[in-house]
Amino acid sequence: MSFSGESTAREIDKLAGSSTGAAESNPDKLEVAPGTVHEGIEGWVPELASDDDIRVALEKAFDYRGDVTLTLKDGSKIEGYIFDRVTGPSLSTSFVRVLSKDSNNRIKACYVDISALAFTGRDTAAGKSWEAWIRKYWEKKAAGHGDLNLRPEALE
Repeated sequence: MSFSGESTAREIDKLAGSSTGAAESNPDKLEVAPGTVHEGIEGWVPELASDDDIRVALEKAFDYRGDVTLTLKDGSKIEGYIFDRVTGPSLSTSFVRVLSKDSNNRIKACYVDISALAFTGRDTAAGKSWEAWIRKYWEKKAAGHGDLNLRPEALE
């Protein structure tokens, strides 16, 4: 199919399912993907009664921005940040990798060996949304705190 002249934009819009090109150029009408919703799970100790419970809880632990404590079936505990996970077809082929809280050791724990999970560390990003930052900025500005500006802090 070939297009020519002014009909090109209208024909493309028709093929795309739109009668006008206005919707595509209006940012308020564009499809917007929702952001990640971070649940308030700090302190949560999920019940790990089924394989699905274990998978769901460990997926949430992977997304969590703080430390967790894993209790293994042998009674040992691993406390740290889950930085990687591999989900296989079974619990015995699935594992998480944890950066230990007390050292730089990276510990691998198989899902089948985990008997308990607790979200024990502070969620390091809690309350650090853009809206919270702006609110704090305006509160400081209204209180007359020094030389405030909207430039980012230095990375050094």
